[in-house]
Amino acid sequence: MTDGNVGGQYAPGRTNGLAIASLCCGIGQIVAGAIAGIVAIVLGIVALQQIRVTGAQGRGMAVAGIVLGIIGIVVTAVLVVVILAIARHAS
Repeated sequence: MTDGNVGGQYAPGRTNGLAIASLCCGIGQIVAGAIAGIVAIVLGIVALQQIRVTGAQGRGMAVAGIVLGIIGIVVTAVLVVVILAIARHAS
């Protein structure tokens, strides 16, 4: 019977699924838009809380998802302001 010890080394813990989903949504907002960025932030925050409690892997993915989500939302907001300013100036 094995205790997770493989070749003298312990196998790493499982990666948190919400951390993976957060990173995917952060990257996916290129196609899906700012809604995916909001989802990335929420999933990343929940994943970080779960990782703290369970000790699972994936902290970096959760943080990356949060950062990408924030960047995507800020870029979207800036683009909306620029487009509105151009439209207002053109009329």
